[in-house]
Amino acid sequence: MAKLTSTANRRQPGLWDPAFEHANCGVGAIADLKGRRTHGLVSDALTILENLAHRGAKNADPLTGDGSGILLPIADEFFRPSANAVGINLPPAGRYGVGSVFLPADESEAAACRDLIAEVAVERGQKILGWRSVPIRRGHLGRLARERLPRIEQVFLALPDSQLADADIAERQLFITRKLVEARAGRLDLADPEAFFVSSLSVLTTVYKGMLISTQTRRFFPDLDDPRMLAQFAIVHSRFSTNTLGSWRLAHPYRMTVHNGELNTFRGNVNWMAAREAVLDHPDYRGLGDELFPIITPNSSDTAAFDNVVELLVRSGRPLTQAMLMMVPEAWERHTAISPQMRDFYRYHACLMEPWDGPALLVTTDGRRIAALLDRNGFRPFRYTETWDGRLVLASETGVLDLDIENVRSRGRLAPGQILLIDPDGEGIVNDRAVKDELAGANPYGRWLDENLLDADRLPPPPAEPAPPEGDLRRRQRAFGYTFEDLTAILQPMGLSGAEPIGSMGLDTPLAVFSEQPQPLFNYFKQLFAQVSNPPVDAIREELVTAIDTLLGAHGNVLADGPEQARLLHLDSVVAGEDTLARIGALDRP
Repeated sequence: MAKLTSTANRRQPGLWDPAFEHANCGVGAIADLKGRRTHGLVSDALTILENLAHRGAKNADPLTGDGSGILLPIADEFFRPSANAVGINLPPAGRYGVGSVFLPADESEAAACRDLIAEVAVERGQKILGWRSVPIRRGHLGRLARERLPRIEQVFLALPDSQLADADIAERQLFITRKLVEARAGRLDLADPEAFFVSSLSVLTTVYKGMLISTQTRRFFPDLDDPRMLAQFAIVHSRFSTNTLGSWRLAHPYRMTVHNGELNTFRGNVNWMAAREAVLDHPDYRGLGDELFPIITPNSSDTAAFDNVVELLVRSGRPLTQAMLMMVPEAWERHTAISPQMRDFYRYHACLMEPWDGPALLVTTDGRRIAALLDRNGFRPFRYTETWDGRLVLASETGVLDLDIENVRSRGRLAPGQILLIDPDGEGIVNDRAVKDELAGANPYGRWLDENLLDADRLPPPPAEPAPPEGDLRRRQRAFGYTFEDLTAILQPMGLSGAEPIGSMGLDTPLAVFSEQPQPLFNYFKQLFAQVSNPPVDAIREELVTAIDTLLGAHGNVLADGPEQARLLHLDSVVAGEDTLARIGALDRP
């Protein structure tokens, strides 16, 4: 497929770069394990959200929050009469899509955005049935939230029979529609391009969110209090944006995901995703040209980027649990209790995607099931309570919903690297072991690895070569940029005591790029430290959760599985010694 140059690294005017955005928030979910759809569950979800208010941030204007929202299954009992009230006749349930859209406040700009969505829909064989203005109560907003308030509308689309074979196909087709709208939105001459945002477009779910305090959400959206708004599950989020101001579009939930924490590998994850766009391939994406890209929305937050990728994987046919565990694997490298089959699963998927790592609690949904996952360190807590009457309450802390103690069947928490699957219309709760056993047995990952993955340490030794002539030590030290200070203040203490040198936090060494003297290559790089909410990780004392393995080679299509995906070279470290380099160099020799 053709590749569109990603704009993810394009800088914005001013001193702030939106690429630095992270989050540290409150997350909650509730599900009826028997699949019963009730308005009481929606109300309870909003109560959970209100009880997470302390996890969300407020602006200097105390009535303006960083954001809150709720993700719900589409309730035909609510949307059909609501659409009919504005002259829209809907097809049978499950045969139409609902889009939640932020539009510019200016009517002419809003009309241009609506026309763009209609243009793409017609091109895709879909039909716009009509638009509905979402009722809101502006009086509950703070001043800053009102100043940035977009038009909030819902668009209803009818899909052709060819796109309705099952819900997964319909979701993929609407995913493509939304991506094409995003790709062409740059053609619109909008005063604020970020004012146009498609919060969700789906036949299964809808999102209500905004630049709100958690306690405002129920009051701001009257739809949520309508007794016809029924659901068997709901996901809520209260946002604390640690490194940026709140905004309407960056409020959670995203299309599939809510998140508490930070993804410290975010910049690398974005770069790797942009690099693999050239080899992405799927039958339904062929012929779209460059308009599917970039996969990750430019200048988005770490959660939004994660949501972009997990959405791509799931909408392209991967099970929700597989997509989550290939993106956020547990600490399998030195985990002695893990099964060989699951170890092979992780080793194989490491060939497809690098970990999205950091202190993270992630909750996602494919529209039917919910998956909750903790990162390998488990720095962000997640608790759950199951009741005898068949409900499951999950949140980033306990006490988010008052429950009769006699109705509590069990309580628990997710451990580091664990996943929990909730299937309201099927199996109910699927625990970590059952999820992983099913995934590990899906393909012969061990055989694929044995036949294709090369381990650098097991390569045959290269032919012996004559040793280089010994030169003057001081001349060689100068050639490689070593200074007297390096020798006396760093190398000598390390050699004498076997300990790392201790330096000041206020390091004032000038940047190598400004130096008039030759510098070693590694002096041009500085570590990008995590922000203060993250505890430090000691790679030696916490080696159980630390891995520095490296895979070299041509990475394949992340949307497909097969033995050829493991045809890579494995190094057990990011540093390769002379012997390893010689072994690798000898691979192509006769």
